[in-house]
Amino acid sequence: MTARTTRRPAALSRLTAVAAIAVAGALVITGCGDQTKKDDSSGAPSSGAPGATSAAAKAPLFAKLPKKYQDSGVIQVGTDASYAPMEQTEEGKIVGIDPDIADALSKQLGVKFQFTNGKFDGLITSLSSGRADIVMSAMSDTKARQQGLDDSGKKTGKGVDFVDYYTSGSSLLVKKGNPKNIKTLADLCGQSVAVQRGTIYEDAFNAQKKACGSKGLKVQTYDTDSEAQTRVRAGGAVADLNDTPVAAYIAQKSGGGNDFEVAGSPADAGPFGIALDKSNTQLRDALKEAVDAIIADGTYTKVLEKWNATSGAIAQAAINGGS
Repeated sequence: MTARTTRRPAALSRLTAVAAIAVAGALVITGCGDQTKKDDSSGAPSSGAPGATSAAAKAPLFAKLPKKYQDSGVIQVGTDASYAPMEQTEEGKIVGIDPDIADALSKQLGVKFQFTNGKFDGLITSLSSGRADIVMSAMSDTKARQQGLDDSGKKTGKGVDFVDYYTSGSSLLVKKGNPKNIKTLADLCGQSVAVQRGTIYEDAFNAQKKACGSKGLKVQTYDTDSEAQTRVRAGGAVADLNDTPVAAYIAQKSGGGNDFEVAGSPADAGPFGIALDKSNTQLRDALKEAVDAIIADGTYTKVLEKWNATSGAIAQAAINGGS
């Protein structure tokens, strides 16, 4: 399996069956409370403040940015903030691993990363339309996404580039006590499952549906993973598929740990990437340097430790490293 990474294409690889970690559809943008206001939760200088330009220029990698971002002082980030602990909304702000990594990157680049919430399956479209400069949303870096292919191999767009910053496997999330004794995808045949629409996990379940043959597998899709979780909790589906750190977080937190458990062992590890339009190569390369810088100075590790997610840490950023 693989993850949105859970959020990648049909080969169980968010990573294959699912992986981090979407791909056609219009982005429905909604304001995200304080993070879309003038205050700067990233710690990066605002381009409108007195002396902001000179302050930003002192950031180690500010000069690496395209002039567009040097002038605006802002990188617009598309995300689906319904995927704790990678990103979720709390008290009107988007918080989680991805926003914290973005905060660390902002200090290297000297610009603000401004997150805007939208539906996962419209995030890549937001890059080509110019509504977002990058996507940070536990999105699996896959060859299909790089090439703009859907799960049948049909060309649907020009594709995107990725700066890989994390690795995750995929895990099945089932009702507490695992009443159907689910351990692998094969155990799902003849059952109903729930999953977020547009993720590699949807692709993984659809691939398993074919593998089940005459036994069948009913795949129920939803706009958000929280809706899929609700379906499993209510007994209308036997499992959801998620990135491993997300599944573990849900099992720990939901209902005080009494709603869900992770079934079986994690499968198919693969990279989450920051997605960009293929024409935005200068920003892509600056982001790779910034990820390498926060890995080197220890900030990256501190972020992952905060969220108990160090198992997916990488030693060096990569460009388009997914398969």
